[in-house]
Amino acid sequence: MSQDTIASSHPHGGIPRLRPESIPLLSYGFRPFFLGAALWAVAAMALWLGLLSGFWSFAGGYGAVAWHAHEFLFGYVAAVMTGFLLTAIPNWTGRFPLQGGPLLALFLLWLIGRIAMLLTDRIGIAAAALVDCVYLVTLTAVIGREIIVGRNWRNLRIAVLVALIGLANIVFQAEVLLRGAPDYGLRLGCAAIVGLIIVVGGRITPSFTNNWLARQHSGKRPAPLGRFDMAVIAISIIALAVWIAAPQWRGAGVLLLAMALAQAARLARWAGERTWREPILLILHLGYAFVPLGALVLGVAILWPDVVSPSGALHAWTTGAMGTMTLAVMTRATLGHTGRDVVTTTPTVIVYAAILIAALARVAAPLLPAYYDVGLTLAGLGWIVAFGTFVLIYGPLLLRARKSG
Repeated sequence: MSQDTIASSHPHGGIPRLRPESIPLLSYGFRPFFLGAALWAVAAMALWLGLLSGFWSFAGGYGAVAWHAHEFLFGYVAAVMTGFLLTAIPNWTGRFPLQGGPLLALFLLWLIGRIAMLLTDRIGIAAAALVDCVYLVTLTAVIGREIIVGRNWRNLRIAVLVALIGLANIVFQAEVLLRGAPDYGLRLGCAAIVGLIIVVGGRITPSFTNNWLARQHSGKRPAPLGRFDMAVIAISIIALAVWIAAPQWRGAGVLLLAMALAQAARLARWAGERTWREPILLILHLGYAFVPLGALVLGVAILWPDVVSPSGALHAWTTGAMGTMTLAVMTRATLGHTGRDVVTTTPTVIVYAAILIAALARVAAPLLPAYYDVGLTLAGLGWIVAFGTFVLIYGPLLLRARKSG
């Protein structure tokens, strides 16, 4: 096991021995959920582009925008989050990972939710919502149990954030049922996932950077986690909470600008400028940079809505931070946990370049109304190339047994 894994800071010194599992795909949580997430990322984007173009019609009770938002946050991101946590938590607790039949059952719950959201016109919104909500509620119970039984109180905050994402999904579905469109649920989901990136990304990015710089014998290292980071997280929590409650209040815009400055200062302390020679590490810094950028653009949108719309600004967090950070984690974790060297290859660079193009195009599209459709199309195509390439290159690794030695 490489020292540079997705959860390198744990009290037990090494990941527990795996129980024998005849099917490699079911041997570890990252395998089915990373592969499922990537496949769904491609399919959902293609389906959404088809909805916008009028090539087909489905999920009429939600509408194209709400369906797209839901399946990105509570479909794609939830799957990546699951794969990451089911792989990291055994490192944190020293317990056996979820494997075999239980892992398959959890994955099928996620998959059935995606199918239900596609069939809402046939089964109804209420039935689709009920089926969809079961997954995140179950995941919250699984993760909470592992952390509590393992007495890993330090990471209890992770279980809280997962619970908030599950609650956001319930609120999202309830708002669609009762009001015809999501509101608080959408913002709570976005904020909780951004919070997860701030907590987890704020741990792994400087940690991996420090390990790599140590091997390079570099004098400058990332600043250790301290009071400054706690203050930045506190500012961010306040800004996100106020934005959830009052998204049009100018005070929320001011707080988001403060969050942007604080998060940018935090990122600057991680020596990211020294990682330019190692793209698989640099992408973590670039992905995290969309956290302050998203807060900045959203704050500007609230204070000066004539410059950019808040809905357009939100994509700096969704396509940008979430899309880029999840791919950064998926590529790195897949290599490390399948016994491969954690190094950058040309196809991996294509994955990173495509997701960055998608993110920048999606952020720029609302700022350039004359080229909005072009920007939207470029973002969609970049997204499909990024995840399609991931499936082609990393899919076989996820399906095969871990490389010995």
